[in-house]
Amino acid sequence: MPAIDVSFQICGDGPPIYFAHGIGARKSSWDSIVNLLQDIYTCIAYDQRGHGDSPCPSVPYSLDELVADLERLRSKLGHEQIHIVGHSLGGQIGPAYARTFPDRVLSVSLLSTAAFRTEEDSTKVKGVVSAIQRDGSAEVLPTLIDRWFTDEFAQNNPNAISARLQQVVDTPEDVFAAVFDVYASTEMSEWLEQVAAPCLVLTGENDGGCNPRLNRLIHAALEDSELVILPRLKHSILIEAPDAVARNIRAFLQRVSST
Repeated sequence: MPAIDVSFQICGDGPPIYFAHGIGARKSSWDSIVNLLQDIYTCIAYDQRGHGDSPCPSVPYSLDELVADLERLRSKLGHEQIHIVGHSLGGQIGPAYARTFPDRVLSVSLLSTAAFRTEEDSTKVKGVVSAIQRDGSAEVLPTLIDRWFTDEFAQNNPNAISARLQQVVDTPEDVFAAVFDVYASTEMSEWLEQVAAPCLVLTGENDGGCNPRLNRLIHAALEDSELVILPRLKHSILIEAPDAVARNIRAFLQRVSST
């Protein structure tokens, strides 16, 4: 399937950062991060195919198609070289793009993503896909809350939880299942060593599916990377700790720019 023209928002001034969200999220998921970076960067956040305001081609989808969508957007906006920040599924799109278009990439930030899954890890994440396909996305929402948010944050921020879950509900079920399947079936360990761009590898200490064990292996496989583990956090670091995420991205990009 050919690349599509995705919906995007752009603000700020400076070197371009492209923000790739995860499963069932939206370009608005990056708003808090963008607000903290747009003073010195041009920030481009976009909706993945089938999400938000982007067109919804028929499923299934592939990682290559998601990479092609990002390249189409970069070409449309005319940026010669870009930084990429991706969360979860977006953290697989970023390095895959850098592998395919190495001359276009200044850096990649891999947030809350996974590689080097054991058979047990793969069975768990594929079990979620099977549950979605069998019962629908609404049935897995309680599981997602526990996987994504710390108990303290969930108890104290019900509106933020509701807004994130509404994004999932508003995502067509076949799309949600399709992108979850891309995430579950992608194994970056087979090619991460081919990514030459400087990388930031960042995850939450208590992220079950994208845990520090896997992210240490990602860090070790990459040619040029930094590793950051955020204490106590689970998967939804963009919502729960935007200040810490933006601070680490800014520091990393400044180090990359100074070399």
